[in-house]
Amino acid sequence: MFRMIRRRARADREWREAQRAGQEMLAMHAELPVPDLRDPVSGAATAAAPEAAVVPDFLPPDFRAPSRQDVAGFMMRWDQPLVIDGEVHACPTCGSYRDWVVFNMRDGAIWLRCRADHYALEPRLDSAWYNRNSGPADRYHPNLEDGLRHLGH
Repeated sequence: MFRMIRRRARADREWREAQRAGQEMLAMHAELPVPDLRDPVSGAATAAAPEAAVVPDFLPPDFRAPSRQDVAGFMMRWDQPLVIDGEVHACPTCGSYRDWVVFNMRDGAIWLRCRADHYALEPRLDSAWYNRNSGPADRYHPNLEDGLRHLGH
């Protein structure tokens, strides 16, 4: 009991210290002098040349992640039983009900693949369901086989 109280007091103390440090940082930035943008020779404010001011704010093409339009679809593993509308979904061909690969295609269709390599379109799922249940894309694969190998299928 006393350990929980001490742990909570320590967490409160750490939170207050972080708040205090943040307030000090805000106060420090409020006290910084405003830079003087006047030309030292003429005393007039200088306008930066438009050519020098234009800096591309995009990453180079080699560092950009592909967009949804650039890929054929996304895939994720779904190891537990897939429950759709209150019932456990089973493969219509072999009857397996767990260890799925879920595909979200570019057109918004959701396809399921069981471990036995059977594919089935699932119209009760949509891209919103996929986005809620998937994490961020961690890798991009050039073909389906590489993606399935990465997911362990």
